[in-house]
Amino acid sequence: MKYALTTATLAATIGTVVAVAEWGQCGGINYSGPTTCDAGLSCVKQNEYYSQCLKATTTTGPTTTSRPITTTTTAPVTSTTSTTPPPASTGYVKVSGQKFTLNGATFTVVGSNAYWIPQLSNPADITTAFSDLKKAGFTTLRTWGFNEVTSPSGTYYQLWNGATSTINTGADGLARFDQVVAGAKAAGIRLIVALTNNWSDYGGMDVYVKQILGSNNHDLFYTDATVKAAFKKYIDAFVGRYKNEPTIMACPAAEEAVEPRLELAHLRQTITAWAKEFSAYIKSIAPNQLVGLGDEGFFNRPGHPSYPYQGGEGIDFDANLQISTLDFGTAHAYPEHWGEANNITLWGVQWIRDHAASQKAANKPVILEEFGVTEQYGRLNIYPVWWKEIISSGLAGDLIWQAGSALSYGNAHDDGYTIFPGEAEYTLQTQYAAELKARG
Repeated sequence: MKYALTTATLAATIGTVVAVAEWGQCGGINYSGPTTCDAGLSCVKQNEYYSQCLKATTTTGPTTTSRPITTTTTAPVTSTTSTTPPPASTGYVKVSGQKFTLNGATFTVVGSNAYWIPQLSNPADITTAFSDLKKAGFTTLRTWGFNEVTSPSGTYYQLWNGATSTINTGADGLARFDQVVAGAKAAGIRLIVALTNNWSDYGGMDVYVKQILGSNNHDLFYTDATVKAAFKKYIDAFVGRYKNEPTIMACPAAEEAVEPRLELAHLRQTITAWAKEFSAYIKSIAPNQLVGLGDEGFFNRPGHPSYPYQGGEGIDFDANLQISTLDFGTAHAYPEHWGEANNITLWGVQWIRDHAASQKAANKPVILEEFGVTEQYGRLNIYPVWWKEIISSGLAGDLIWQAGSALSYGNAHDDGYTIFPGEAEYTLQTQYAAELKARG
């Protein structure tokens, strides 16, 4: 999700944590976790829902600093004590034309996002979360397969010390993600797991650039050879760990890869080239798992009156959909934040319709991978209209932002979009899941 509403670190789930590490949440509406940051950090308000622990010099978004001189800094990746991943299940999700398939039959992608599940330290809470998804009739969950820190605290997958990163495969690292995989498998849920974040939540791209190059120039993540090598090292560790696990349906290269500076045509090609390189790299490690880009589905149609169509975020959806090593396309939808707050329902219908048209033209599945409307805009009336369009347009599937559950410590974080069991929206999405699966 583009806005920092989604970034609760959920330190409240880890009883021993009394101070929040760098990048973690320290305040915001409905947040009930720790509010004290680790030494050297300050709690910085991002919006009414989210405050984040940051160093005084840390920036939370792209800057326009000039590119530094090429550096020879390297970023080796080492590992802590390893643990054995969950045993593999059978049957990989595949694509056939505009459909997903599983063991020869149509597989309907319908479900939710829940970035917070990998942060849960209580296995019973993981079981509860997946049980709620299963009861809703969902088949798929999208979550995060990244968590970079510069000081160890809570759950983290990669610890940075200067330009050197260490993969944490211990009990508070990838072994905890093993529990997420096991929980999904037990519930019959398939996972889509993003490998890094365009935004600063849980580290993401800017940590690589800052730690390796000492730069705040966000787009160096897409172009600098040393940074790209470091990201490939992480892919080796994460994707390599789960390459024989069919529960993981797909590994999108990133969460919402964009670069607002890449507005010129020749610069916009930067992300397309990056997508080609990294989708092929992921495929080389895990050829049986699907690969997506994880982008917002922005079109490149200069002159269009709506911002997500204008090509100003460095994304060309139709060009990226032609990449042979990208198995499916993704689109997100947050019209109230994209300048369409007065036209949410109809704008969303057209957005779905246009991506369904791209799906047909490319003969490749496209999913509405994230979408959300806050209650103040009447989502109870908007979602059914969008869902009806998804069914009638033939779009391959959708994942709402986001699922919530009642857990041992209280409710999962509510970022303004979260839907909990028992709410009217939960009942509606349960009915819709059955209808979409019936469509096939």
